[in-house]
Amino acid sequence: MKIAVIGSGNVGGALAATLCKAGHEVVFGVKNPLLPFKGIDISTQFAIPYCSVAEAVDKSDVIIVSVPAQAAVDVAQSLGDVANKVIIDTMNAVSFKPDGFSNTADAILANCNSTDVVKCFNTTGFENLINPIYHGEGIDMFVAGTSPKGKQIATQLSLDIGFANCYDFGGNDKFFAIEQFAFAWINLAIIQKHGRDWAFKLIKR
Repeated sequence: MKIAVIGSGNVGGALAATLCKAGHEVVFGVKNPLLPFKGIDISTQFAIPYCSVAEAVDKSDVIIVSVPAQAAVDVAQSLGDVANKVIIDTMNAVSFKPDGFSNTADAILANCNSTDVVKCFNTTGFENLINPIYHGEGIDMFVAGTSPKGKQIATQLSLDIGFANCYDFGGNDKFFAIEQFAFAWINLAIIQKHGRDWAFKLIKR
């Protein structure tokens, strides 16, 4: 797939690198392509190109948004015509919320012309995006959104980079819930000081 990653922080960098490693064609879309990489620098080994947001969107069929939550509205408005493109929101409005919205995916939907917006890759730390394998087995990912096309693509990308399953969290009405699920990981990992090297795994009897 041709994928634009908007934002070059830790999550964007981790996803860009692992998706590129999985064989996808990836480009970064950033506000200033001349600025140095902001997050973990593992993506440089794949020589992933940087360009403007508009150019990255034009080159791609799938757009992954990984910017601070408070920038969600501005970024969505900068995407241009995305009517036939899938947008995957990796953000969480935990510390900061987009103006007028309880979550980032609703902010994106309200400020661009794509209806294929889903939330995925937001429920764990970037370390688990780089390496989702624990004791020889992939951990689980989760996706929320009403778009069948968006869910199908997010699920496939999850499997491509090593997650064992990508469970359906529900429709657009579950955007807020999946962000709260992400906060559970943040709470245990950072606030309760369990560290970042652990993950969610759904186990069935």
